[in-house]
Amino acid sequence: MADFIYLASQSPRRRQLLELLGVRHELLLPDADEDAEALEAVKPGEAPSAYVQRVTQLKLDAALARLRRRGLPAAPVLCSDTTVALGRRIYGKPADAADARRMLAELAGGTGTATAGKTHRVLTAVAVGTARKRQSMLSDSRVRFAPMSRAQIAAYVATGEPMGKAGAYAVQGRAAAYIEHLSGSYSGIMGLPMFETAGLLRAFGFTL
Repeated sequence: MADFIYLASQSPRRRQLLELLGVRHELLLPDADEDAEALEAVKPGEAPSAYVQRVTQLKLDAALARLRRRGLPAAPVLCSDTTVALGRRIYGKPADAADARRMLAELAGGTGTATAGKTHRVLTAVAVGTARKRQSMLSDSRVRFAPMSRAQIAAYVATGEPMGKAGAYAVQGRAAAYIEHLSGSYSGIMGLPMFETAGLLRAFGFTL
């Protein structure tokens, strides 16, 4: 049994959270010719929970193929994906600043808007696998923003923090000043649910 895992993620937050578990890991990032973004395409009518779990399995498939292709030492591979959902509407990473402002207006619109005060879901799927075995879990949390004005949304987007984040915000960053309530897994909202990840790693022989 290997004494380390491969982390197939470019997210520095996932690296930090994995380090907190005390598990040695090495990055297993996509090759230049891999279209990692294409794996995150949403199918028409796809439910958010089904979407995030499917994408995570696709990421694991790609990572295991990458491991074989590179001829690296065998070890479990960990993949994860996070999505934000308001009802059945899926919010991925914003394409640009205007897209980030739109997402935040819908998730944290000011008083009188259609979505003000509504709670959205943050779904993070985690999968760990080898050539012969794989297991996965899903973290489902709830977040509610206090109403944000257009000026507040614009100022937050101008910091650049929303870019590359599902739902256009980082719970561990400046957005925390506007989060009125959350329930579930804080680390899951960040991008890697610690409890679920620890359970998966134990199933692969790691002592935590």
